[in-house]
Amino acid sequence: MGLTLSKNAKLPTDQDSSGRSFGEPELANLAEVLAGGVLTSTKGKYVREFQTAFAEKIGVRHAFACSSGTAAIHAAISAIDPEPGDEIVTSPITDMGALTPILYQGAIPVFAEVDPRTWNITAQSIETRLSERTRAIVVTHLFGNPCEMGEIMALADANGIPVIEDSAQAYLASFRDRFVGSFGKIACFSLQQGKHITTGEGGIVVTNDDAIARHLSLFLNKGWGYEEQNPDHEFLSLNYRMSELQGAVAAAQLPKLEDSVRRRIDAARLLTEQLADVPALTTPFVYPESVHSYWKYCLRVDSDLIPGGCDALGKALKERNISCAPRYIQKPAFCCRIFREQKTLGRSRFPFSLARPQVLEYGEDRFPSTFRALRNILVLPWNENYQEQHVAVISEAIHDAISELSH
Repeated sequence: MGLTLSKNAKLPTDQDSSGRSFGEPELANLAEVLAGGVLTSTKGKYVREFQTAFAEKIGVRHAFACSSGTAAIHAAISAIDPEPGDEIVTSPITDMGALTPILYQGAIPVFAEVDPRTWNITAQSIETRLSERTRAIVVTHLFGNPCEMGEIMALADANGIPVIEDSAQAYLASFRDRFVGSFGKIACFSLQQGKHITTGEGGIVVTNDDAIARHLSLFLNKGWGYEEQNPDHEFLSLNYRMSELQGAVAAAQLPKLEDSVRRRIDAARLLTEQLADVPALTTPFVYPESVHSYWKYCLRVDSDLIPGGCDALGKALKERNISCAPRYIQKPAFCCRIFREQKTLGRSRFPFSLARPQVLEYGEDRFPSTFRALRNILVLPWNENYQEQHVAVISEAIHDAISELSH
């Protein structure tokens, strides 16, 4: 398997430069921006260049950079323009930044059950949550593994419901030879520290719809139409712009994306091969028509075969200097305090106060796969600088830890 790491060495991590692809292009762009002194994207060039190049890369007409992935989701929900109390079907295994924008726009997140193999929501689970109030569907391509977009789009189109793709973790993941982010009415990406490409914080929202594109642009700019003849603040919105400093980094990161994703996939393939002989683990399930781009590498742990399950295995791996996250987000999103106590605007409980009672029922009997998944998931960090020897170290640590736990 090649060279192994020394006992006290650390794997590359996307939390510092060891697991990132920063270099001279980023520094050169930043130096140019600072020398010119134009740090706002309304007057600079790099954010515009990045937007154009990203849209071309994904295969969409319009892309708008913004301050975070949450801002991208918020812009998308605003463009759908729900009425207070409208419902948006989404996933219970997701970052809270994909849910709070729904509440801020006065809509109700309605959670669909997840597929026990991929932990993504499916057309079948979405259909059980649709109602006359459904205004949109948000699908999350969890860990970089695409949802089954053929069935989901067929369901959405048949019901006249727009789809928003949360592609924050899924750069260049694809389904039937199309990149995720190109299927729905709108799609959102994140440029946060640990994503496939990064500006520390940042986001991108994309669409093929010209009218929605104008709304997205306005929403990210306080409702103000920069470069329009007679601009005005047209509707309630925020300043979610990306700065030119972030744009300079993004523009230098984008040309590296294909190589970054290829290296992540290659390393993941190696680990999958090396764990094939471990009956206590299930490696990532990927639809035959899909390409998984591995934001993280996620294992299902069989607690019947490993005493203590994912928690015990995670602890044993950390003792071997392998970072990991047992249970991922620890609990379904609807178990967080914001949903349990409906703590929103003052004491109003808005928009929960407008919800149908049944959509606020979050018992385990309605979400068995969700609760089971988060009891058994073990998430391994992943980045473009993992090489064969790093995968070998992870594999050896997993085999060793399981052997120790089993005895």
